[in-house]
Amino acid sequence: MARTGGSRRNVSRTGTRTSRTAVAAALAVLLALAGCGSRGRGDSPAGRWSEADLRYGAAPADDLGVTLQPDVVIVRGGGNAIRSVSADGLTWRIDAHAPGAGDLAPGKVMFVTERAVGRVLDLAPDGDDLLVTIGPVDLVEVIRDGTLAGSDVTLEDPIVYAAGDPFWAEEPSASSGTSQSVGLVSGRYGSAGRASSASGAVSAGGAVSAQAAGAPQPEPQRGGTATSRVRGYSVYTTCCVPGVGARFSYDDGGVRLVGTVTLTTSRPTASFHVAIGGGTVTRAELEIGGGFGIKVDFEAAISDGVNHAKEFQIPADVSFPIGQLAGIPISFTVSQTLTVQTAFGAKLGSIKGSGEFTLAGALGFGYVNGQVGPRVTQNFSRVSSLINSLTGVPVGVMGLVIRHGVRFTVGIGALLFKAGVYFGLSTSYGATLGSALGAPLAQCRGVALGVHARYGVGYTILEPVVTVINKFLSLLRPIRALNIKPINPSGGISWTAPIYTAEEVIPDVQLCGHAPK
Repeated sequence: MARTGGSRRNVSRTGTRTSRTAVAAALAVLLALAGCGSRGRGDSPAGRWSEADLRYGAAPADDLGVTLQPDVVIVRGGGNAIRSVSADGLTWRIDAHAPGAGDLAPGKVMFVTERAVGRVLDLAPDGDDLLVTIGPVDLVEVIRDGTLAGSDVTLEDPIVYAAGDPFWAEEPSASSGTSQSVGLVSGRYGSAGRASSASGAVSAGGAVSAQAAGAPQPEPQRGGTATSRVRGYSVYTTCCVPGVGARFSYDDGGVRLVGTVTLTTSRPTASFHVAIGGGTVTRAELEIGGGFGIKVDFEAAISDGVNHAKEFQIPADVSFPIGQLAGIPISFTVSQTLTVQTAFGAKLGSIKGSGEFTLAGALGFGYVNGQVGPRVTQNFSRVSSLINSLTGVPVGVMGLVIRHGVRFTVGIGALLFKAGVYFGLSTSYGATLGSALGAPLAQCRGVALGVHARYGVGYTILEPVVTVINKFLSLLRPIRALNIKPINPSGGISWTAPIYTAEEVIPDVQLCGHAPK
C-alpha cells in the first residue's frame, strides 16, 4: 500500500538561477507560452481474458463489493455485448438486446466494461444495435461507497490501445477559421447519404446510420509500442522498459523537427488505495516505483518556414489489466501528451541538443484525513549535459520548448475518458542558441528545465482536445435535437506541485547578460 508516514518527502526544489539574460528571458517567455499483491506475467489478468475482453475491457462482476451511484446502468455481456468503438472514443456500438441496454438514456452513466463507461450524451438505434455517445465521468459518479486497493502490482505484459485516426487528433482546418471537426461531423453523418448539407443536417428519421460512428478503433496489440499521426506529427510511443517515451517528427517543408522524450524507468510497480464514502473521496494514495529519470534529444531546423505551437494527446494508451477489485474491473493505464513550440528568430537556422537526468526513486501522492501532498523520493542529478550539447547554425536566436506529459491512472475508462486515481508528470525542456553572427565574440546558449506534477482522483483532458470535441457536440446538438452540455476539461479533485526547476546560461560573459566580474 502507498505509505502515509514520513519516509516520503514533499519535494519542491528550485535550482540556482543565473542572472537574467537575453537568452534566459527568451527561455522564460517560451516556457510561459508552452505553459494488490505482486502479479507476474504468468498470472496477469490479460492472460485469462477472452478476445472480446482484451479488445473492449472486462465486465463488472454480478455481485459487487461497492455501491454504485443510482444513475449507473450496468449493461451485461461485457466485451461480447460490444460490436465496435469509434476511433474518437465517443461512440460505442452495443447489442440493443443486452440486459440493461434498454435502461440507457441521455444523462445516465453506461457501464459495460472497464473501458466502456461514461455519461450518455446520445443514443440511437441502428438495427439490432445501439449507438451510444458518451462523455467523461468522475470516479465518484460511478461509485458511491467502496474501496479499491492494491499493493506492489507488477506492471508487465502491456496492451496497447491505439485510437487510429480520431477527429480530435486532426489538424484544424485553415478555411473559415473553423475546426476540422465541422467537416468530420458531416463526414460521419453524410457517409450513409443522410447528410443534407455540409452543416451535418440529417434527413427525415434522423437515425444515426452504421457509418455514423466513424471508423472503428484498431484491435489492441501487445508489446507496448504504437505509431500515430497527430496534428501533423508522426509519433512512435513506447512503454515501459526502459521507459515511457515518444519519438516524434514533423516536416511541413519549412520547419523540420525530430526528437525523443522519455521518462526512463526500470521495472515499474504500483500501489494504490482509494476509499469513497457517500460519493466523496475520503482517502487516495498512489505510488509508482521502479526508479525514474528524464531524457531528451532533438534536432530542429527552419528554412523560410513559420513557427508553431502544438499541444496534443498521443492517441494510444498502454494498459496493464489488474483484474476485479470489489467486483470492479480496473487497469493501470499510461498515457502521454506532447507540446512543441518553436521560436526561431530567423528564416534560416538549426539547433540540436540532448540531455539526460536522474529524477526520483518513486512517484506518487497521498490524500489522507484532509492532508495532501506529493510523495517523491527525489534523486536529481545530471547524467549528460543538455546545455553543453547544444549546437547548430543559427542566423538569429533559435528557441525551442518541448513538453512531455506522462500520466499514470489506476481506474476505469479509455483514451480521453479515464477516471481513477492518477499521478501525472510534465517535463518541459527549453533551449535557446544565440545567433552564429555573434560567435566570434561569444555564442550564448541557454537551457531551462521544469518538472511539475498533477495528481488526484478523477479525469483531466487537454484543453485543445476538449475544444474540438465540444465543437463536434455543438454540431450534433441540432442534428439530434438534444440538450448536450459541453464536456469539462477536468472532473474530480486534483492538486499540482513543482518537483524541480532550473535555468542555466553559458558562457558567463557580459554579452550573454552576465555582469562582469
